Amino acid sequence: MPTYKFVNYLWDDAHAASLDPVGRLIYRSNLLGRDQRITNTGGGNTSAKLTEKDPLSGQPTEVLWVKGSGGDLRTSTRENFSSLYQQKLMELQPLYAAQPKKGLKTPAEDDMVGMYNHTTFNLNPRPSSIDTPLHAFIPSQHVDHMHPNAIISIAASANCEKLTQQIFGGEMAYVPWMRPGFELGLAMQEIVRKNPKIKSIMMGQHGFISWDDAEKACYIYTLDCIERASAFIEAKYAAKGGDATVFGGQKYTTLEASKRRAAFAAILPWLRGQISQQKRFIGTVQDDEKILRFVNSRDAARLAELGTSCPDHFLRTKIKPLYVDWNPQTEDGAALKQKLTARLQAYRQDYAAYYAKCKHANSPAMRDPNPTVVLIPGLGLIAWGKDKSESRVTAEFYNCAVEVMRGAEAIDTYIALPQQEAFDIEYWLLEEAKLKRMPAEKELARQVILVIGAGSGIGKETAHRLAKDGAQIVCVDLKLETAQATAKEITDKYGMGIGVAGSGLSACGPALGLAANVIDRASVRAMLDEVALAYGGFDSICVTAGVFWPSDTTGHIPDDKWAFTFGVNVTGSYIVGDEAFKTWKEQGLRGNLVLTTSANAAVAKKGSLAYDTSKAAANHLVRELALELAPLVRVNGVAPATVVQGSAMFPRDRVIGSLAKYNIPYQESEVTESLVTKLAQFYADRTLTKSPITPADQAEAYFLLVSSRLSKTTGQILPVDGGLHEAFLR
Repeated sequence: MPTYKFVNYLWDDAHAASLDPVGRLIYRSNLLGRDQRITNTGGGNTSAKLTEKDPLSGQPTEVLWVKGSGGDLRTSTRENFSSLYQQKLMELQPLYAAQPKKGLKTPAEDDMVGMYNHTTFNLNPRPSSIDTPLHAFIPSQHVDHMHPNAIISIAASANCEKLTQQIFGGEMAYVPWMRPGFELGLAMQEIVRKNPKIKSIMMGQHGFISWDDAEKACYIYTLDCIERASAFIEAKYAAKGGDATVFGGQKYTTLEASKRRAAFAAILPWLRGQISQQKRFIGTVQDDEKILRFVNSRDAARLAELGTSCPDHFLRTKIKPLYVDWNPQTEDGAALKQKLTARLQAYRQDYAAYYAKCKHANSPAMRDPNPTVVLIPGLGLIAWGKDKSESRVTAEFYNCAVEVMRGAEAIDTYIALPQQEAFDIEYWLLEEAKLKRMPAEKELARQVILVIGAGSGIGKETAHRLAKDGAQIVCVDLKLETAQATAKEITDKYGMGIGVAGSGLSACGPALGLAANVIDRASVRAMLDEVALAYGGFDSICVTAGVFWPSDTTGHIPDDKWAFTFGVNVTGSYIVGDEAFKTWKEQGLRGNLVLTTSANAAVAKKGSLAYDTSKAAANHLVRELALELAPLVRVNGVAPATVVQGSAMFPRDRVIGSLAKYNIPYQESEVTESLVTKLAQFYADRTLTKSPITPADQAEAYFLLVSSRLSKTTGQILPVDGGLHEAFLR
């Protein structure tokens, strides 16, 4: 078994032998994609030329199986691979040669992508990758195209060709930067024709491609190349002084962990508001040792300005990140905000100038000019994306870019892709067409919504309902374990998304579980700060937490429980709204606060004096907060009638007490579900619709109030009571 220091050898002969040829291609792909040192999320592709039975002729034919457009090697399945007639792909070459061309960036190049459909084997619906010719035109059965940080460090060096020869000798050739596609495939074919002994090609500014006629040997050789490049870089890095001198040495000092968290919590909502002027973004914070080493360095400003080199990197991170020259030891948060304001303005102007300089007559309209990566000395990196998954991947890609810069500077001088080349990738018409083919974003996409009381009942149902329409959900409950349980249900259902999760709060996906006590202002503030650290800020809050303290036979409850009832049902909602408004003002983005009141707020009932009056107060709190928080935040309420099924407020003993109170026949031996059904139907029969009211009914009301469907509604109570005529407006 080969041994490596810089990559992981994972091949299992027994497992590989149990798979069919396509299965072994998928296996090889998954192994390579599992290690970020080999390729980044969504990057790279693999292929195998296999003999298949033609479904029309029944004769054996050579088929190229190659990872198709989209997908990620780490998680790819058979459905992620295109299958194409190899001979038909080769027959496209004369067709391409016959088309009129002016340079390499021509409509003819892009038109060839559409021709791949005519070479599809067995009606495979997976769209072909633009890298298909790179695999088809290499005369070997198995091909790997990877984006390892170590290899890209060489590819992004000023003397790439010389370094390639020095490290790999005659077994790796070199091709200067070309945009992926047909012309690059032809160039590689010609290189191999002239040098049949080569086994790989260094792709300037991009990555490398390697091959072999045996699948395991191809896998091992790919690892060998990365290992050799890594060893060369690390030896040069150590000889130059290693961490002590990397990126020109240290300029700034990292703030201690607690101060970093406080600084991030203070700046993130404001920054989210600044970069979300066109569309809202979700943030990911990264402050590990490697990223801090970079942002604190003397060369960080110079290297950040150069931007990234690999096309896969800057499609996520844009042409360059925003770096702010802030001294964490001598300057405060106000100074950071002031400097960020100036840098954001300059960044947008630079991006507009870049677009104006590089655009073509048929270029797509300029995209959002705000940065997706922000670098702050002493603190770390903030990445932004349309959801948590995308922002995590953006952070991952810039980390790869930092490693590339470290390697390139260790062995030579780092160079970035020329601006025009970068633009032609970023605004490639094929990329634009792919973006337009993507499904429309869900209704609550880009929204971070807190559900307080998400551990059970209406809160849990609401959390699931809002997640269904694309919101990132923060599940909050008094008990951390119940909040985390609901968050796990959501994450298990929708997945973490692509990318490798970071550590701490950055590891969260579409849902996060946190604890908070709504009657403790410090607890609420701490929870809101955790949300800022996890997602960058928030958009809406649904307060479903409430308490009903059962009375004795006289209908009374102890005085302290009276205060407790008002504390949770009224004061708690006020504290949440008051603390949240501080964050909403920092963001400057419109938000929603939805409180839970009750039909009991309008209907007097014997035996629930404290609860009913607290809910009446909550009704008016909605109106008062609507005035206080306008126009930035809409405040509304949902007023359920009695929800028995799925409600944490109706444990078995309360259900039995209510059945006895209303003289509803029951047996002590009956299962709880049967008792609940009886009580729910009793309450339903008092309404006009005669149907039990469920948590799902309430969740739909919360969805309406946090969406834009009722965007002009504020200060209102939305009854969800089945038609309880006693609660009609009067």
